[in-house]
Amino acid sequence: MGHSHTHNHSHHDHGDLKGRNLFISIILNIIITVAQVIGGILSGSLSLLSDALHNFSDVISLIISYIANRLSKKEASLRRTFGYKRAEILAAFINAATLIIVAILLIFEVIERFKNPQEIESNLVIWLSLLGILANGFSVLLLKKEANTNMNMRSAYLHLFTDMMASVAVLIGGILMKYYQVYWVDSLLTLAIVLYLIWMGFDLLKASTKVLMLFTPEAIPVEDIIEELNSFDEIKNIHHVHVWQLNEDEIHFEAHIDFNKDIKLSEFDSILNEIEALLLTKFQINHVNIQPEFSKPDAKDVIVQD
Repeated sequence: MGHSHTHNHSHHDHGDLKGRNLFISIILNIIITVAQVIGGILSGSLSLLSDALHNFSDVISLIISYIANRLSKKEASLRRTFGYKRAEILAAFINAATLIIVAILLIFEVIERFKNPQEIESNLVIWLSLLGILANGFSVLLLKKEANTNMNMRSAYLHLFTDMMASVAVLIGGILMKYYQVYWVDSLLTLAIVLYLIWMGFDLLKASTKVLMLFTPEAIPVEDIIEELNSFDEIKNIHHVHVWQLNEDEIHFEAHIDFNKDIKLSEFDSILNEIEALLLTKFQINHVNIQPEFSKPDAKDVIVQD
């Protein structure tokens, strides 16, 4: 059985930076949460206390992301042959699920506020919303780049982005309530944020579920791969194909290949090198596992139910 993998080392270079940025975001969110609890008690504002609870849930989510980021760097072992490479995908799944739950709970709060609009009680609330915007805004900027390529970082980014937008809503609502007595705008802005949150959270939940379920990555056209490999003169048939994504950096391809003749092992190695180069350059598949066969009496379907 031929097996090869080509690692993308770039994620190692950014691993420490990701961890540092997450750690900074955790500290900032703890400061915001403590400030909101104190501010809520001093001003008697229930909305600030509920926002502090939301921020605390974000601290938990960020800690989950941070632990997953640390675990993903741990070496593989005899007991864990893949190491903890899936930790970040699992963290993204958990955080996306909690994101949607928080959003649904906020909808009930929005409905209640539409029925009974609450005036934001003091300047302290407005100043604390500014603190939330600045601290979460800084955290969002720290995580934005990695959020484009890493599900775990995207889940943390979405939690922080939502918090920042919620603080913007509180600020705008507070100013409009204070100077213009417009009481419904806070609820309307919160509803807009919640709908955006559900849309983004569901997309992330779906993407992380597909990886955890070992579904074929959407960007990988299995039929095209089969066609390309069948064009090799030495190959008679490609069957028993599995394609899956282990984490953000690794896509695996596994297949049985029936050869036209009983070739030498050295010949197989040469063909395997060509297959690996083709799959890497054309389909970005960096882990290849091929089982060579010659007239073996097994199922020859491309996809075989194990």
